[in-house]
Amino acid sequence: MKKKNENQGYTLIEVLIAMAIFAVGFLALASLQIKSISQNASSRMHSEATTMAVESLERLISLPYSHTELDQGNNPHRMTAGGYTIEWNVQDDVPITATKTIVIKVAGANPYAKPITISFVKGQNS
Repeated sequence: MKKKNENQGYTLIEVLIAMAIFAVGFLALASLQIKSISQNASSRMHSEATTMAVESLERLISLPYSHTELDQGNNPHRMTAGGYTIEWNVQDDVPITATKTIVIKVAGANPYAKPITISFVKGQNS
């Protein structure tokens, strides 16, 4: 009487196919991780630039109306903070008297950082 071999395991082909499927899944997860890190860095740079723009605007709003940093003749005004350049232009509004439009642009030194631009109208009594 012949005994049938009951030790049936995985064949080499089945193991290789399983490893290939695992490798494809692992590479997909690795690319997701890289994309996540990139998006996180981009969000951080955007938040930093927005914060600097708002802080600069608040500082300019608090200055007296005739301050030299709000003088149209000195455009463009520039300053640097860390890896960011803050530039603002002041425009005296002709149709409406006693107002100035302030446009602030914050650009990062990193080539992937997108510039942020905000504007505000400052009145003489504000």
